[in-house]
Amino acid sequence: MAIIEVRDLRKAYGGRPVVDGVGFAVEEGEVFGILGPNGAGKTTTVECVAGLRVPDGGTVRVAGLDPVRDHARVTGLLGVQLQESRLQAKLTVREALELCSAFYPRPVDWRPLAARLGLDAKLTTRFAKLSGGQKQRLFIALALIGGPRVVVLDELTTGLDPRARRDTWRLVEEIRDSGVTVLLVTHFMEEARRLCDRVAVVDRGRLAALDTPAGLVARSSASTTLSFTPSQPLDEEELAGLPEAVSVTVRGGRVVIDGTDGTVNALITLLAQRRVTAHQLRVTEASLDDAFLDLTGDGEGGGPSPAVPPAPVTAPPRSGARSAADGPAGPPATTVAGSELPPSIRAVGTSAPTDGGPDSSSAPDSGGANTVAGNGTEPSSAAPLVSVPAHAAAPVP
Repeated sequence: MAIIEVRDLRKAYGGRPVVDGVGFAVEEGEVFGILGPNGAGKTTTVECVAGLRVPDGGTVRVAGLDPVRDHARVTGLLGVQLQESRLQAKLTVREALELCSAFYPRPVDWRPLAARLGLDAKLTTRFAKLSGGQKQRLFIALALIGGPRVVVLDELTTGLDPRARRDTWRLVEEIRDSGVTVLLVTHFMEEARRLCDRVAVVDRGRLAALDTPAGLVARSSASTTLSFTPSQPLDEEELAGLPEAVSVTVRGGRVVIDGTDGTVNALITLLAQRRVTAHQLRVTEASLDDAFLDLTGDGEGGGPSPAVPPAPVTAPPRSGARSAADGPAGPPATTVAGSELPPSIRAVGTSAPTDGGPDSSSAPDSGGANTVAGNGTEPSSAAPLVSVPAHAAAPVP
């Protein structure tokens, strides 16, 4: 069953389309990735899903609710880690967690949550003194503290070192395993390949493709690359005529052929017929990077971005084991953990615009989703990171 449905979503700034007819559906319990180059419209899309932006056209539904019209109810369902966020510099980790917990009638107990995220030793540390990874973990905690059914993670690991990035990936897997649906915005191919059940590739505000990571790789123009040094010269035209061969390059006696599995079989047959030995033979499968470049071009204006048919509403069944134009950013957040902050403490949670976008006048006035932006120590593998409540908790009025 789809918990998020987006149909023909449109959003423009200053007459320039940023999101142009995007549509997809996210099944409950899956990790759904939104992938695309900088400026493709990824962040604007998820901000419309979270109710932080008002769409110009199309429809968005979260558990059947309109994020704008039913904004208060959606904030009880949705936790958001924004692309860039910050808290008041002198606020401690404990104070931030206690503050956010106070906005919910049935919040998740923040103490075990902090422990699972490696923050229990940092409870008295002020926000300004936290490392980048620790801040990221705190923002994940704030996104989960209301017990959401869906969490949006926007550019979760940007700026983190490789170890911190992999630690964060483990956290996302724990969130998924606890039953929370994850909408993940990223431009890291390895991150999408490891974490996502399905990926929507957005380019220049349009949906370029929607498939599993493996399915996107299979679409690549050359899903397999063969390289070898023949024991004697081969006819380049004959090599180029191999079934499904996309390109042939010969340089310094080294032959490189881009093709498919069918090309591999045909090459082996040809070499046997010619009694040629392939020295240092390497067969490399295409990566998600290759598929991404095929779909988006050079990244400077993008490649062909053809209109695609409406995205399938049903995700492929989960097997249990996993197979191996951002527009202007959200408005300055006046919300933490899904409720509008009282005026006296509204400065506690703020989100800096990431792309020089318009101010918050384009967002509804009823407050944002569980807004927040983790890493340092590797979490243990004990209890679930967060338990999903039987029904969504509405924010405290």
